[in-house]
Amino acid sequence: MLSVFENWLVEQGVDSTLAGMGATGTGVLAVLLLAVIVDLIAKRVVVRSVVGLTERTETGWDDVLAETRVFHRLAHIAPGLVVYACVPAVLGEGTSPTTLVRAACLLYMIVVAVSVLDGGLNALVHLVGASPYGERLPLTTFAQVAKLLLYGVAVIAAVSIVLGESPALLLSGLGAMTAVLMLIFKDPILGFVGGIQLSANKMVRRGDWIEMPKYGADGDVLEVALTTVKVQNFDKTITTIPTYALISESFKNWRGMAESEGRRIKRAIHLDIDSIKFCDDDMLTRLSRKPYLAEYLAAKRREIELWNSGHDEASSTTPSPRRLTNIGTFRAYVIAFLRHHPQIHQEMTFLVRQLAPTPHGVPIEVYVFSRDQNWVNYEGIQSDIFDHLLAVLPEFELRAYQIA
Repeated sequence: MLSVFENWLVEQGVDSTLAGMGATGTGVLAVLLLAVIVDLIAKRVVVRSVVGLTERTETGWDDVLAETRVFHRLAHIAPGLVVYACVPAVLGEGTSPTTLVRAACLLYMIVVAVSVLDGGLNALVHLVGASPYGERLPLTTFAQVAKLLLYGVAVIAAVSIVLGESPALLLSGLGAMTAVLMLIFKDPILGFVGGIQLSANKMVRRGDWIEMPKYGADGDVLEVALTTVKVQNFDKTITTIPTYALISESFKNWRGMAESEGRRIKRAIHLDIDSIKFCDDDMLTRLSRKPYLAEYLAAKRREIELWNSGHDEASSTTPSPRRLTNIGTFRAYVIAFLRHHPQIHQEMTFLVRQLAPTPHGVPIEVYVFSRDQNWVNYEGIQSDIFDHLLAVLPEFELRAYQIA
């Protein structure tokens, strides 16, 4: 086609050199115009049609590909293919300009291919992350390793095109650079190994609440990446921890609590020792009218009377006979109160115990589990329980210890 146009210019009296240059320039402009037209068709017609089709389908994976702009990135390869295919017809087969332009086209198409595959990996991470298996896998780590390998292959391919050498020759030369590469990519290698161990041992995953005081981390895991783990603390700050540090150092993971049916309440009330005493008849009569205590006191009084009747040699005016104490009755009330509390898990560890006396009084410790694991609700349940227990102490003629 160009030779015909060149001959026509010569017939019109144009110098043959100028005619050749004119024909070549016209061919270049025609190829560029064709590339622009193909690019517009690919982006304005094909991509829009494909995106519109994804919106009408019921499947979700094609929508993710559209959101990550995989189709838009793929459309960029169209003008490169046009120029690569048409340039020999314009500049001549096997000429230096043709070789140079084709090499540039190949480099451009490598960049586009890497961009498409990068978007495809992002879409895959999104799809797998939304599945039931997503939280169990360090998807970001695997994706970053795959991208690192992708970029490495792309660089080798690009260098082989520029140098005109086989990629196999370049790869054989990498053996001597292994030590240097391991030094350069030490953190990614350690992070990749750490990510695999974290996943295989199910040590941490996205959404876990972890504590690592050394790094000031106390919050939810946002991302397990190749070299770092991002933790959003409860004050909304972000802490980054080296991935390998989660393997080589200790940290606390609250996932067990989150996956269980309850959240532990462990708190003690310190009672003033001077307020502990035996219950008299007036106190027992008054306490018998309190909820949960009537049945307990009746059974306990019968038990004590039966025991004392077998030890009648002891005088009733001495401390020797068994008698109910206000601290023991209070402890029984706490147990009954919590047994009837709708937010306390009755099948998990349930313990109300008296600890050893301390300089700050006698501790009565509550060790139970709330049904609600939400932090805000949990704190509300815990506060309501101890609000009530502190308020009811005077009815047992007990006092909470307080430094004067």
